[in-house]
Amino acid sequence: MFKKILIANRGEIACRVMRTAKQMGIATVSVHSDADADALHVQMADEAVRIGEAPASASYLRIDRVLEAVAATGAEAVHPGYGFLSENAQFAEALKEANVVFIGPGPAAITSMGDKITSKRIAQEAGVNCIPGYDGILAGPDEAVQVAAEIGYPVMLKASAGGGGKGMRVVHDDAECRQGFARAANEAKSSFGDDRVFAEKFIEQPRHIEMQIIADRHGNILHLGERECSVQRRHQKVIEESPSPCIDPATRRAMGDQAIALARAVGYVSAGTVEFIVDADKNFYFLEMNTRLQVEHPVTEWVTGQDLVEWMIRIAAGEALPLTQADIQQKGWAIEARLYAEDPLRNFLPSTGRLTKYQPPPASASVRVDAGVSVGGEVSMFYDPMIAKLVTYGAGRDQAMDAMQDALDAYCIRGVQHNASFLNAVVGHPRFRAGRLTTNFIAEEFAGGFKADGAHLPDAKIPLVAVAVTHLLRSARAARINGHSRRFDHSGGEDWVVAVGQTQHPVRIVQEQGGFAVTCDDAVYSVQTRWQPGEAIFSASVNGALVHVQVDDEGAGYRLRHRGAEVSALVLTLAGAELIRHMIEKAPPDLSRFLLSPMPGLLVRRTVEVGDEVKAGDELAVVEAMKMENSLRAAADVKVKATLAKEGDSLELDQPILEFE
Repeated sequence: MFKKILIANRGEIACRVMRTAKQMGIATVSVHSDADADALHVQMADEAVRIGEAPASASYLRIDRVLEAVAATGAEAVHPGYGFLSENAQFAEALKEANVVFIGPGPAAITSMGDKITSKRIAQEAGVNCIPGYDGILAGPDEAVQVAAEIGYPVMLKASAGGGGKGMRVVHDDAECRQGFARAANEAKSSFGDDRVFAEKFIEQPRHIEMQIIADRHGNILHLGERECSVQRRHQKVIEESPSPCIDPATRRAMGDQAIALARAVGYVSAGTVEFIVDADKNFYFLEMNTRLQVEHPVTEWVTGQDLVEWMIRIAAGEALPLTQADIQQKGWAIEARLYAEDPLRNFLPSTGRLTKYQPPPASASVRVDAGVSVGGEVSMFYDPMIAKLVTYGAGRDQAMDAMQDALDAYCIRGVQHNASFLNAVVGHPRFRAGRLTTNFIAEEFAGGFKADGAHLPDAKIPLVAVAVTHLLRSARAARINGHSRRFDHSGGEDWVVAVGQTQHPVRIVQEQGGFAVTCDDAVYSVQTRWQPGEAIFSASVNGALVHVQVDDEGAGYRLRHRGAEVSALVLTLAGAELIRHMIEKAPPDLSRFLLSPMPGLLVRRTVEVGDEVKAGDELAVVEAMKMENSLRAAADVKVKATLAKEGDSLELDQPILEFE
């Protein structure tokens, strides 16, 4: 077994690999850029080596710098994690030449499976079901339109070297095809240095289901069951689970057999994933093979009881799998949610900044958190905006979903915007809970964007009860401070009003043994809690059920988060509630004359100049953030009065780009 390994990655996956390595008694080396000098993965490692400046192209993607770190520390093996160099055959070959073990498959398997066109041809020869399409390289937008017409719309344009949703566009007509080709090629070149694009038929109402395989150097290949990854946004996975609610044992066996056949055809070694598209009739088609550890591997680990990172290390050291396919059994249900620094209320725009507060739910028999951050850490514009992966487990799917919603309610993140409320709303959605999933789920069920208004809550009064009790407890503590004027009752009494917008909810709170009896809009709740002022999460037993509500100060009121709802509320005395009816509402400033950058990023292109008249829907500018190009379009017919930013500028959130007349 290795004595020391280097992890050529960052964030939560670097921390994840280190945890298993430490359990195995293996020393670890981390590498870091300037932006990550104080990151959690640097703190966790036994040794740390700086490999470059903040941009990934100057650090984590520099093979020469990683090799220098390996040589300097004497690491015997390198685990690449996922992303960055994990599927780079040149990196695996360079390690081999340096007599350092790559904890992953061989260069030949990475090369053949990393190219979507080549992998599809190999899959067909191995007897794996494949999607109809055109497997040649498209020369340009004209050929893309010609090929799409032959295949029949809708068509998926895909970067040959793509992954993670980058370089992919679904197009429905010739105009979309021309524009989609340019976008896919640009994103692919920016992310992978390879702008080749091909086309295939887009399967409508599809499910995205993948099979986890593990293979050793002795010819043993097993599959560890499937993962349901259909809940996606812009081809990026959002929620994953194992097993899939739609896969029966016969389909599982067939998919597993084909995944193993493909792995054997390329001489695969280590952990890998074969991804399939599954239609409504459970016909499945090969999508791609990921020659690395997947982001969503924890759900498979939980339901099978296997540590995939440990097996990757043992296999790389030459050990044989002591298991047979019959030894792999799925037990229970696991769900993973990806917590990202992004703002769901602003079309999921990336958010950067420092984590001023970070309190994950405690690990338990039903909760696992894989994180690469800690309080005080920074979410940088240079890398993927993932904060953590939250994984929950239950004996069945209902229990796993309930545990996920409770854990999301109890996950406290401040300093950056994040998607916890959106994830909670997804898991609580009736269609999700029924397991009726497709890759269009989010686009269909949140077509108008995410609104955290609480309209979906089974009981919208729970947050109101929570804020009333917290306000009472804060008021009671304030009343004990010396020096108050005796003319006023600072405790507030029993009767309050919780105002949400223009709606006022009368609340009566009566202290009883062990808690409070709370009446809100004539509904009665029994509340027991140990909450103390200063705690961001109000945890309580409400009518016998454990409830978590996040309560933050917001001006004179509070911001409440619960079960995917985010509500602003004021807690008023009866007199205050009467007076506030007469307050004049202040209108926000009119910013409709400006095009504002919806995210921090790079102004890649500005397509208009002063004096240009544009129609609603016309493109005005393109901003790149987190390696994704975002097209900004006119909301109405306008004329450009002034340009306030130029191509190549680094933009801040809400920075003006254009002014209109």
